[in-house]
Amino acid sequence: MNMMLSKLVEGSSRCSGVLYLKRQGSWTEVDDRDWDLKLANVVCRLLDCGSVVQTFSTRDQMNWRHGLSWKVPPSCLESESRLGKCVTKRSTSPPARLGINCSGSVRLVNGTSLCSGQLKVKSDQSWSSVYEDDFDQQDAEVVCRELGCGAPSVLQGALYGDSESPMWTKEFLCEGHEAVLLDCDSSAGITHSSAKAVGLNCSEPDDLRLARGSSRCAGELEMKQMGKWNKVAPEISEWNRKMADIICGQLDCGSAVSTGSKRNDFFQVMWLMKTACLQPKNAVRECLLTTFHRSRYNVEIKCSESVRLVNGTSLCSGQLKVKSDQSWSSVYEDDFDQQDAEVVCRELGCGAPSVLQGALYGDSESPMWTKEFLCEGHEAVLLDCDSSAGITHSSAKAVGLNCSEPDDLRLARGSSRCAGELEMKQMGTWNKVAERSEWNRKMADIICGQLDCGSAVSIGSKRNDFSQVMWVMKTACLQPKNAVRECLLKTFHLSRYNVEIKCSESVRLVNGTSLCSGQLKVKSDQSWSSVYEDDFDQQDAEVVCRELGCGAPSVLQGALYGDSESPMWTKEFLCEGHEAVLLDCDSSAGITRSSAKAVGLTCSESDEVRLVDGSNHCVGRLELKHKGNWRPVDIYSWDLMSAAVVCRQLDCGSAVSIRTKDDSYHPTGWRVKTSCGPSDSTIWECVLIWPADYVKILEVTCSDFLFQPNISFATHPDGVSRAMQWGFQVLMGSEFTLSCSTLPQHPGGSFQLVVTESATPQNYTLPAVNHSAHFLFPAAGSAHRGVYRCVYHLYVFSHNLSSESQPLRLTVLASVTHLLIRLGFMVLMVVFTAVLFCYCKAKTRATPRREEANFELGHLGGANNLLGVEARAQGARQRSDGALTQPGT
Repeated sequence: MNMMLSKLVEGSSRCSGVLYLKRQGSWTEVDDRDWDLKLANVVCRLLDCGSVVQTFSTRDQMNWRHGLSWKVPPSCLESESRLGKCVTKRSTSPPARLGINCSGSVRLVNGTSLCSGQLKVKSDQSWSSVYEDDFDQQDAEVVCRELGCGAPSVLQGALYGDSESPMWTKEFLCEGHEAVLLDCDSSAGITHSSAKAVGLNCSEPDDLRLARGSSRCAGELEMKQMGKWNKVAPEISEWNRKMADIICGQLDCGSAVSTGSKRNDFFQVMWLMKTACLQPKNAVRECLLTTFHRSRYNVEIKCSESVRLVNGTSLCSGQLKVKSDQSWSSVYEDDFDQQDAEVVCRELGCGAPSVLQGALYGDSESPMWTKEFLCEGHEAVLLDCDSSAGITHSSAKAVGLNCSEPDDLRLARGSSRCAGELEMKQMGTWNKVAERSEWNRKMADIICGQLDCGSAVSIGSKRNDFSQVMWVMKTACLQPKNAVRECLLKTFHLSRYNVEIKCSESVRLVNGTSLCSGQLKVKSDQSWSSVYEDDFDQQDAEVVCRELGCGAPSVLQGALYGDSESPMWTKEFLCEGHEAVLLDCDSSAGITRSSAKAVGLTCSESDEVRLVDGSNHCVGRLELKHKGNWRPVDIYSWDLMSAAVVCRQLDCGSAVSIRTKDDSYHPTGWRVKTSCGPSDSTIWECVLIWPADYVKILEVTCSDFLFQPNISFATHPDGVSRAMQWGFQVLMGSEFTLSCSTLPQHPGGSFQLVVTESATPQNYTLPAVNHSAHFLFPAAGSAHRGVYRCVYHLYVFSHNLSSESQPLRLTVLASVTHLLIRLGFMVLMVVFTAVLFCYCKAKTRATPRREEANFELGHLGGANNLLGVEARAQGARQRSDGALTQPGT
């Protein structure tokens, strides 16, 4: 899209108004959905109109032409060249049109937000940087206001890069009240003491607040646009406490203590937040969507106000910061104790302090808090505690604090505290957690870990008699190092299905490649211990694998998954193999150990997977064995990534296709929801499964589904060959054939005959005819020695697939005729050599010793050498007579 294809109309200038696109020769409005300030800023830049100041949405009832408008997906704005090429028609009733106001003559570039960057000013259709010497605080106030930002907070030369030509040649003389920078007076350029270009940070505008709460740091989230305050509606798929924490930071209100959704009596017009855009360094207003949204639920947030933890791994860990006089200070380790920590953790909505240590999350930074806290532990907030004058500090370390997660997660109505229905407490109310398609055993394992309940044994979905209000978990957020409560979405959800989890409770495997492998840990007295290799045998391993919901142990070896770590289990297990859990086994006092290695264990998968009714085990109907029953699997929620896990588990390569026949139903089956990723090693780690009736059967084809081709050898009827244990022998000159064939699966394809370990490695290719190909060789030669393989190639399911045969070694032997000729030639050579030897012996008896010596030296060369010796002897006799004649004269 360029200036000829887009424009802003109905505004006060060419840089303000409703956005129109020119498509198919006519100008049409742009639908306002999915737009935010950052996307609108791209349009301002393309129109050469500076930076975006604001966006707005308007409906034109009078000029609505059959509800037609253009939708511009955000992906179109990935590059300027794409904008205008991927727009689509949309009909609304009437369309909501996108309006954009751009700054026109000023912009900030290379900054971290729309309100920061190097200043650029436009004049005569070109943009110029401004010298630091020509710009002051009053000028900055005008620029920040012109850009729709707050007051200037930082003004510094070269803050966002070096100056670039062209440079503005005049000094601005603003008084501070002007509407735009170019309204200010200016003077002729001066001699500049610095050639630095102005870099400017404006604060975010005062368009974000928490209203109707107990303080400015608690209440309902509201945003101001076009001079009007509106509530913000949560997106059901996104909003959680991490998002709320970013809001608290932007309001300078510490950390998020809690967040939730407030239900109104009737639907209201609200703003919608693009929560995926919310990041700690982003301005919140840039993530507000332009479109109005009608909702009954709006966001409520409570922030800690005067304390926060920074640089930690969760919202309940980090270096302590305390706010006073609008600034945040670190606290000396010497001025803070366990009772103070208890108050801070409670103020932050976290559990009891678990770690309190100086420099745990970085070194101290100025400013530092100058008083010692004297909390008794019952205070509601840290600043309610008494304090004393600062002391001489033995350490300058800043307090680092870890609070435990609050007691707001549990498994209820199960056989123990480590089994049951998952519930979360928010705003003082316990509610079940709704089952969603993303839930799987890996996610459940994180829940078990957070509850200190070992490993996940199983996860399921419980069906209620009627729909209930439940919490929704953002499962993509669930990671081993994340707090579970940070992933709870703050929207109520009506559902009939909630999550059930069973954990192992007293054993777990850590640092393994799957949920059924790792170093063994056993729990006793609230702590987890490794087990010595000498204290654990195969029967003990069988009990552990069964307790974890896995199959029989396949590998048992010390130090398989890391070295031993303290504490270590002090007794030897004496299981008989039938026990339900490891701690039911007898044990004896510790022995003298030959090895200090910790037990590493790999269990097989308890539930099995197979492909049946196909041409081999790598293609066919998918069936899972769950709770002892083999049943087919329906196609619901499956994709190629999930099928790839099945193929990998069956050692069948990668997934080629998944499909179902329209009439392929089975009366009983498994309904499976998958959320598999590329790193999952077994299908059981990423599925949620329950019984279902009349499922539509899923068929899976893996890349190794082709049969292995056969290779065979045959010779011409007159040829001679011999089969050996390691291959075939064929006589030189014989005609022979190598044939490739495969069982019928798909028509077509080709066979490649590959030759290796040969003097000249090569390959031949023929099309497959009736699933075979025959390679004819008219005469065997030495170049045909080598190892042969048939490779069958087939293009199917949009994939190039292949399968290779076993090797066949071929040796070429000399024929009988060839042997007789060589034998005859050798006999003639022997006879000739004997005759020649006798002749030479007779001649040497009549010659002097000297000539004899010459003959003996030369006769080895054969008949030609003999003639040469006689010629030299004759020449010597002639020289003794004094005649110097040439031979033949």
